[in-house]
Amino acid sequence: MSETTTEAAKALDKEAQDEVVLANKDDLALVEKMQDGYEQMVTEIRKVIVGQDHVIDELLIALFAGGHCLVTGVPGLAKTLLIKTVADILQVEFSRIQFTPDLMPSDVVGSEIVEEEDGRRKFTFMRGPIFCNILLADEINRTPPKTQSALLEAMEERQVTAAGHTYPMAEPFFVLATQNPIELEGTYPLPEAQLDRFMFKIDLAYLSEEDEVEVVSNTTRVVDNTVSHPISGEDILEFQRIARQVPAAKPVIQYAVRLVHASRPHNEVAPQFIKDWVSWGAGIRASQNLVLAAKVRALLQGRYNVAYSDVKALAPSVLRHRILLNFHAEAERITTDEVVRRLLEAIPEPKTGL
Repeated sequence: MSETTTEAAKALDKEAQDEVVLANKDDLALVEKMQDGYEQMVTEIRKVIVGQDHVIDELLIALFAGGHCLVTGVPGLAKTLLIKTVADILQVEFSRIQFTPDLMPSDVVGSEIVEEEDGRRKFTFMRGPIFCNILLADEINRTPPKTQSALLEAMEERQVTAAGHTYPMAEPFFVLATQNPIELEGTYPLPEAQLDRFMFKIDLAYLSEEDEVEVVSNTTRVVDNTVSHPISGEDILEFQRIARQVPAAKPVIQYAVRLVHASRPHNEVAPQFIKDWVSWGAGIRASQNLVLAAKVRALLQGRYNVAYSDVKALAPSVLRHRILLNFHAEAERITTDEVVRRLLEAIPEPKTGL
């Protein structure tokens, strides 16, 4: 256990300590199952995906936390294959929508059609591909914002409203979207409200030469990529429940919230570079997602409390799509990742006597 982890454990307040003591055997068994399930899922994904360790790690953290995930990278980096592999392992209902410029909202959520029954005509709602457990929104930024917004209600409220009726989504429900970098032709920027629904935005980089050699070797010969199914969709729901029971000390929560507050240029705690480069900072969902994802990370690392290191490790993926840079930053070629890096350096951990 690292020094940071030990210090964070000592910082637990009395209420959090009581929560750990009162954990029953069933909960502890579920935590162990979660940890084993994570390791087994990584092993199965490794049969298909080479490299991209941090991408796999954060994608599974999002799943176990119940959050949606946006995966960004140039074509050919196995974004779609990774998401399809996860759905295959879980054996849940899976839908893929190829987002294109002519895609309509009804192509996503469904539409009403006229049917004839007993000589009478009636409207019947035909459910669209969004009604599933894992939705792959492939190349989501290749469709206009009007169609992108068709996902908003389902992602936030786990329901779809059409023709005056509300239809609940199946559980678990995840939107795992891919997009190409915005500078490529034929793409549309995602609306801020859409971006904020994603717990993580994960960037895929090019593989190392060694990993790329392995990919080429595996994909140009006969390889059995059949995966097993160590956990199910029902298990994921249980993991989401137990993750919320992980205690987070008040100083750790304060640290997560302070990072988010400091990303807002009009906030008094914002550093000068935030005021110079940022138009809009992250909202409250960033704080919520940062703490919830940190709880999952702590459990997966064998700890029953959240450390500052968990918050720091996940901050880039939680914040990078929620910080809107201004033209000064663009002129200086400043990226959101650079802003988040400097933010982590500028905002100290709370002084708790650790």
